[in-house]
Amino acid sequence: MGFDEMDVDTIWMDGEFVDWDDAQIHVLTHGLHYGTGVFEGARCYDTENGPALFRWEEHLERLFQSAKPYEMEIDHTTEELTEATKELIRRQDLRSCYVRPIAFYGYNSLGVSPRDCPTRTAIAVWPWGAYLGEEALENGIEVMVSSWRKHSSSQIPTNAKTTGLYVNSLLAGEEARRNGYAEAIVLNKEGNVAEGPGENVFLVRDGEIYTPGLSESILDGITRDTVIALARDLGYTVHDDVSISRGELNTADELFFTGSAAEVTPIRTVDNVVIGDGSRGPVTEEIQSKFFEVVEEGSEEYDEWFEYV
Repeated sequence: MGFDEMDVDTIWMDGEFVDWDDAQIHVLTHGLHYGTGVFEGARCYDTENGPALFRWEEHLERLFQSAKPYEMEIDHTTEELTEATKELIRRQDLRSCYVRPIAFYGYNSLGVSPRDCPTRTAIAVWPWGAYLGEEALENGIEVMVSSWRKHSSSQIPTNAKTTGLYVNSLLAGEEARRNGYAEAIVLNKEGNVAEGPGENVFLVRDGEIYTPGLSESILDGITRDTVIALARDLGYTVHDDVSISRGELNTADELFFTGSAAEVTPIRTVDNVVIGDGSRGPVTEEIQSKFFEVVEEGSEEYDEWFEYV
């Protein structure tokens, strides 16, 4: 993910629009040292009705919910953050983009307690295509089961999208890439399937769809929720509160990832074991097609999912 000055030149930070190069923080910022930040990743799509933030309300709701376990008070309303984001997109003259809101404990003291530290808030937007590559959307990706396990919600809240926790994702993802795979699948402490480093996992078997439940140490993904709704509307039976063993990955008819960045990405092999016939399966393809139809065309049926810029 690289930038140049042709892409974007402005970031919203603590209520003000600032030049990209001036959006800076102190080196002793609490969030830098202890990972005390919460963030979101959302997309703005160029729909037939104009640029629209997709499921923005749910992303902001999760941002505020993520802040709760850390007693972090975000000093801006959802309305302020929404208007700031829309204005940022308009200023950059973007039709589609990735959107990154972040709130974190700033600079004051360097004790582990952030009690005296201010909460800083920023929003950045930038052009970003398919997270795992355009080819991946059509042909699927090769993944490995990581040797790193996902932490339990009894250790650190898994339903909060916390900056520091993504060292777990980094370790799993980089291990996979070092070994020649595009991405990882991470197991939870019980050894069942949790998720990818930045994606939820779906399994298709005998025409029905399965995905790990929230008690399996997963993030409650917004694209996950979107896909569950779309699949049910397409007539599929979706089991969204199950445990999936590692071995079930190998015998699945189809597997796919979902995420705001990954969108709907098929998985064609796991640990070099071919899934199904080794290509994007028919169920995955139908759900993927429906997803892109909705986000690219804008949909009266799902209009509540769009916040038009």
